[in-house]
Amino acid sequence: MEQNKPQALPEPDRGLLDALDSGFAQRVAQVGGERVAYRSGGGSGPVVVLLHGISSGAASWLPCASLLAAHARVIAWDAPGYGDSSPLAPARPLAADYARRLEGLLAALGVQPALVVGHSLGALMAAAYAATARELPARMLLLSVAQGYGARGKEAQASAVASQRLEALASLGVDGLAQRGPGRLLGEAADAGAQAWVRWNMRRLNPDGYRQAVAMLCGDDIDAYLARRPARLPVQIACGGGDIVTTPPACAALAERFGLPFSLIPDAGHACYIDQAAATARLIRSALPAAQ
Repeated sequence: MEQNKPQALPEPDRGLLDALDSGFAQRVAQVGGERVAYRSGGGSGPVVVLLHGISSGAASWLPCASLLAAHARVIAWDAPGYGDSSPLAPARPLAADYARRLEGLLAALGVQPALVVGHSLGALMAAAYAATARELPARMLLLSVAQGYGARGKEAQASAVASQRLEALASLGVDGLAQRGPGRLLGEAADAGAQAWVRWNMRRLNPDGYRQAVAMLCGDDIDAYLARRPARLPVQIACGGGDIVTTPPACAALAERFGLPFSLIPDAGHACYIDQAAATARLIRSALPAAQ
């Protein structure tokens, strides 16, 4: 199918890309014979693990991670099938498959997180990690939660979402998706720098990894994992006040179902950690055990 020719759009500031290489450089770990790419920043202190969503990658966390570096060691992974990370074996993986790869990465690095932060589809992965991991983080923060469409009764919705996303990938290509990304992912107040950062990260999507993630989104359900989380694990939920993807009412309803604290990040869209990096970093710092 013919794809739309992408328009020339502004690139991220050179200083941001330099900071990515110098302060949040990529590393690669071997987990069960598979590659897991990740970025690490900060120094000593509690370990904060950041899980990106379906349209992003580890590098996208840079603006927020830079603000956390003085307070924590920050680790952001490229999920399986993203960046230089090996894909998962199943064509239609579950969130638990991603969680097992995450558990393997943390074991390979020899770290036990103080806090796991999952954004969007990363929140579904984080919930699966909480339900299945042998070594739990001290706390968990779920941002702009993608809840999945795998529950009974959501079959038609799951099919529609999968078709919509895969048809958009086929017709627009990765560059086309990246062009329209800021309009859906950022709040109205997002500046040109935030828009360029979203596009830059989306242009690095691996189509096959994205297809696997779409299958997981449409075939799994966060409620099943949150219902199995250990009672001793504190979990909180937040989302951008202007999020049009995982809306405040949807996230608030999820928090209410499980009796979890819920908060809004003012003036933020779906990618709250990009367009309101400072406010999101403050929220993350407040969720650290030492801050309580």
